[in-house]
Amino acid sequence: MERLQKVIANCGVCSRRKAEKLIVEGKVTVNGKVVRELGTKVSEKDSIEVMGKVLEKGQPLYFLLNKPRGVITSAHDDKNRKTVVDLINIEERIYPIGRLDYDTTGVLLLTNDGEFSNLMTHPSGRIEKVYVAKLNKTIQNKDLVQLKKGVFIDDYLVKADRIKLRKTNSDGTCIVELTIHEGRNHQVKKMFEGVGYLVDKLKRERVGFLTTGNLKSGEYRSLTPKEVHQFYVLAKKK
Repeated sequence: MERLQKVIANCGVCSRRKAEKLIVEGKVTVNGKVVRELGTKVSEKDSIEVMGKVLEKGQPLYFLLNKPRGVITSAHDDKNRKTVVDLINIEERIYPIGRLDYDTTGVLLLTNDGEFSNLMTHPSGRIEKVYVAKLNKTIQNKDLVQLKKGVFIDDYLVKADRIKLRKTNSDGTCIVELTIHEGRNHQVKKMFEGVGYLVDKLKRERVGFLTTGNLKSGEYRSLTPKEVHQFYVLAKKK
């Protein structure tokens, strides 16, 4: 037996917090009856409907995608642009974990497992995200220090867990490696803008222990059960 909101989240319908809101609002039924109690527990035999749709309890799926430039990080797009989900050749419903900008490339995870998605995105899990950015000019040491101390974006203080200058280019640009554990909207670009730099190119090189490996741009693979387990272990250690 598991809590109803956890079951809904694990099926990828929405986050656990959103599931709790739907339950309280009377938009969830169990065996044909509206349930509003957040402590309600259900079994695999119970029939659950969320906003009139039967909850499908399929196998959990986990994918690693090398996201190409020019693809929307979303399950669908109202402007009919290509999304990262379009690149995964399966019939089951999945969605991206977190977001990468339209022009950002690199490691992106997709799943239908709400609990795993929450684990990967919640700051308390402190799953590292490593980005490599090409900046419009060579970054100064004082600005590297400031990014570690923290900068305000959208009235919220964000800090680099680690940051280092990888390379200074002959044209005056540079390559910087930045490690964070959060994933706010446009966070990396806004952090650099906060100290006076523009990001010309951005790639997410690693999430936790995962890189794109031999995957070419637009290619994907399934995560192994061992890799999924490793992420749970990693999050609990933090």
